[in-house]
Amino acid sequence: MKKVSKSVRRQLIALANRPDNEIDFSDVPATTRKEWANAVRGNFYRPVKRQLTVRIDADVLAWLKSQGKGYQSRLNAILRSAMMLRKARHRQSN
Repeated sequence: MKKVSKSVRRQLIALANRPDNEIDFSDVPATTRKEWANAVRGNFYRPVKRQLTVRIDADVLAWLKSQGKGYQSRLNAILRSAMMLRKARHRQSN
């Protein structure tokens, strides 16, 4: 991934700090609830990945691999689901 130059970073920070009422929406067409009905949040979000070594029980790994290609992605999805559930429970308890 390319690093962002200092000047571009300053511009992005300045834009992020501007209030919403200064945004010009005149060239953006209005949308309806119907157009957003099948929208999926985060569909193009790609979190940063980190390579690591982890020890997984052999039977768990065999089960993940038995479902075909993409066992690492499935493992990540399972872990993300558990993380989100725990975060939701934590928010509810506070």
